[in-house]
Amino acid sequence: MSRPTAPDRAQYRMRYRDVFDRPASSRLAMPAMVMLATSILVFGLVDLDFSPARLWSGVHQLGWISLMMLPPDPGSSLPLYLKALGETLSIALLGTTLAAGLAFPVSLLAARNIVRSGVVRFPVRRFLDSIRGVDTLIWALVWINVVGLGPFAGVLAIAVSDFGALGKLFSEAIESADRRQVEGIRASGGNALHEIRFGLIPQVLPVIAGQILYFIESNTRSATIIGIVGAGGIGLQLAEQIRVLEWQKVSFLILMILIAVAAIDWMSSKLRFAIIGRRAVA
Repeated sequence: MSRPTAPDRAQYRMRYRDVFDRPASSRLAMPAMVMLATSILVFGLVDLDFSPARLWSGVHQLGWISLMMLPPDPGSSLPLYLKALGETLSIALLGTTLAAGLAFPVSLLAARNIVRSGVVRFPVRRFLDSIRGVDTLIWALVWINVVGLGPFAGVLAIAVSDFGALGKLFSEAIESADRRQVEGIRASGGNALHEIRFGLIPQVLPVIAGQILYFIESNTRSATIIGIVGAGGIGLQLAEQIRVLEWQKVSFLILMILIAVAAIDWMSSKLRFAIIGRRAVA
């Protein structure tokens, strides 16, 4: 391919002046952003008292703790730990199920293709945003003060937190549904409820089921964290063993959590593929 001649280059420069003769503000924008980001990073490190010596000391301490964790040993507390793990799994399952059951009807009110009026849809969406904006750990602290310590507070914390997140995800799945099936129900004489029941729900049900399964897996970890603040489950046992420096028991509890999360991930993957496969066949 031949190089353009001088007249061609002049012609290109005249035609694409915004490319060849960019203003100084456009040329300096990227370097300025890089310098700003670097300055913020350096300021943050200095303001937070970042020190390589402290980091090296912390790594040394972490290595010592890791050696103290070997080998994992539950001692005589294995039945107690198994019961605590069962509580954690129950908190995750019950909290997610309760959140999904409450979020689905609300998500219909937040979906643009179900509720046309912004007067109704806007406050519902902002309500879901406000619920979702508070972390599960904060909800756990709130419910512990309301209903007391124990797994019940953990279930309520996960249910309220996931209510906002699932409501948003469900409404987005409903909005992305194919309108042709809904129009077919309407053309055959169906009413609005028939459109939702036979036109929308069969389309979004596999997506919703996959989201619920993922949240159950994620909430197994969340239930462990909120257990540390008194919401029951294996997190409470983990916090107690860290407090008394029983590192072998700590490593055993961590191993139990990892195995449980891996097993739930494997089962949820099988269920998701089964649901998708059944949907494809249908």
